[in-house]
Amino acid sequence: MGHTLKHQKSLLTRVRRIKGQAASLETALESGEECLKVLQQVAAVRGAVNGLMAELLEGHIKEHLMNESATPAERSQDLEEIVSVIRSYLK
Repeated sequence: MGHTLKHQKSLLTRVRRIKGQAASLETALESGEECLKVLQQVAAVRGAVNGLMAELLEGHIKEHLMNESATPAERSQDLEEIVSVIRSYLK
């Protein structure tokens, strides 16, 4: 069982929180909320996405990169792939 399935409930809770925050952001923009409130909503969405990313990265590192049964070549390949994902996330 993969780490995303083991922690599915926690991950889905985070995704649902992000959806709620994004909906609040949309509502704030549609209703003409003041700039500061909109910025706070953006910060909340970003924080929630960062939390989700951190949880997924931690699980991936523990499950895949620390997998003792994986060959050095498999670990190296996985490392390259996750570094690529992290780089695209940080752009």
